[in-house]
Amino acid sequence: MTVLLLKLAGPLQSWGSGSRFTERGTQHEPTKSGIVGLLAAALGRRRTEPVDDLAVLRFGVRIDQPGSFEDDFQTEHKRKWDSDSAKWVFDISKGGSFPLTHRHYLADAVFVAALEGDGELLRACAGALDSPAFPLFLGRRSCPPASRVLLGVSEDKTLLEALKHHPWEASARHQANWTFRDKEFVDLEVLYDKQSSGDGEGYDVVQRDVPVSFSQEHRRYSFRTVAHTTVSVRNGAYAGQRVDHDPWSVLGKEV
Repeated sequence: MTVLLLKLAGPLQSWGSGSRFTERGTQHEPTKSGIVGLLAAALGRRRTEPVDDLAVLRFGVRIDQPGSFEDDFQTEHKRKWDSDSAKWVFDISKGGSFPLTHRHYLADAVFVAALEGDGELLRACAGALDSPAFPLFLGRRSCPPASRVLLGVSEDKTLLEALKHHPWEASARHQANWTFRDKEFVDLEVLYDKQSSGDGEGYDVVQRDVPVSFSQEHRRYSFRTVAHTTVSVRNGAYAGQRVDHDPWSVLGKEV
């Protein structure tokens, strides 16, 4: 089975599956609709074009660096052209200001996403990610990636095997954090499309983030069941077993 691996890292990311009106939330991990949209943009597909072939790919994501939640609020005003001053001015004649919009982001997060399925399609996606037809974003247009998105294509591993064996992509600073520096292996959370009743560990979540259409007029999503597990990966910052300091050793004494 062919697996496509992506690195999703940037100053800000935002992956909303139920946002509407003035509250624009984000989940703590990338959504399937967001990743399908990213691939569609790389392939040069318009919003009105079908994405069925991308939506059926099995999707999983590993949380390498959770990041932190950040809130922002924005407002906008109607403007009109003032012929007397020959410039745009705020139109306050009919209550020209709009309500505040609250937007939520993930700051300094890193994820490894995997898609499993048709090899020809995934290899085409890999080529498109290296030379995308449209700009790539991590959920919203205000969130560009900080590094190359494509990690590679695996031809001999399943989705979970690829996520388990791929090196830890967290920043060096995060890996050297006191929480991890004395651990040769770290456990990372993985969420992925569930395939059977015995698939996954612990809880399952039903999520509405499988795109049926990205059209602005008929945007629609369907449901999927998300399974949860953890994988153990090697810590690149691990420097070996820590040796406790013995102050009596220089005196030739044993405690």
